[in-house]
Amino acid sequence: MSSAEIGVFGGSGFYSFLDDAEEAVVDTPYGPTSDRFVIGDVGGKRVAFMPRHGRTHSLPPHAIPYRANLWAMKELGVRRVIGPCASGSLSKELPPGTFVVCDQFVDRTSGRVQTFYDGPIVTHLSSAETYSPELRRIAVDVCREHGIEVHDGGTVVVIEGPRFSTKSESKWFSDAGWEVINMTQFPEAWLCRELGMAVVNISLITDYDAGVHEGTEAVDARSVLEVFAQNAERIQKVVLDMIGRFPADLATLGALDALEFTRGDGHAATPDDIRLFETGL
Repeated sequence: MSSAEIGVFGGSGFYSFLDDAEEAVVDTPYGPTSDRFVIGDVGGKRVAFMPRHGRTHSLPPHAIPYRANLWAMKELGVRRVIGPCASGSLSKELPPGTFVVCDQFVDRTSGRVQTFYDGPIVTHLSSAETYSPELRRIAVDVCREHGIEVHDGGTVVVIEGPRFSTKSESKWFSDAGWEVINMTQFPEAWLCRELGMAVVNISLITDYDAGVHEGTEAVDARSVLEVFAQNAERIQKVVLDMIGRFPADLATLGALDALEFTRGDGHAATPDDIRLFETGL
């Protein structure tokens, strides 16, 4: 099987930067992934790219096979994940075109499968610091060096989709002090945490969410995609530069402590334990 040390959720715009690119399909206990992986070298590091919505954007947010995608990355050897995404702004101080490197999430989804631990392994992991502080620092530094307006930290509230928020919902989220709204960061980021992979999110603000600015037109999918396309080159350069700066010593990244939890028999559980129970092998 092919291998990679870094995983990136991104579309075809990234592929042209890869050396020795190859495609890979990874079978998982959770069914097929969103699409085939494209794996190649970036700055001497092996990177696996996955379009979370599929290459033709055929998967709505609630239908993305999150567990399959993250399980497959782990199987490839990935230990760090970069998750850029289009997002709405809940703050007047964060206009379209701004990048936000989130440090917290609020889950407002409904019915999504959100864990690998369905039993008989029972575990309770802390989600207090799901996003890696070390990878966040690198992301913020790179954005600033590229002259991009970036907000260091912020809470992303994740809604079920595919509909956008009502004005009342948007005002509710904004009044709570949350900065960003998105449809995919949960359970994506959390599943990285469960598998011990360090994860960082870069939210590209494409619009003001409904109800944030009085008189602002309601957001629609076309305008979101237009703004994201206009900024695609910027996010690609940031991600590629980040990859080159990731430290070789993964033990310093702070995500591996996620695996230091307890099974019902008092022993530390590992991804191999999960594989054992999920596949029946």
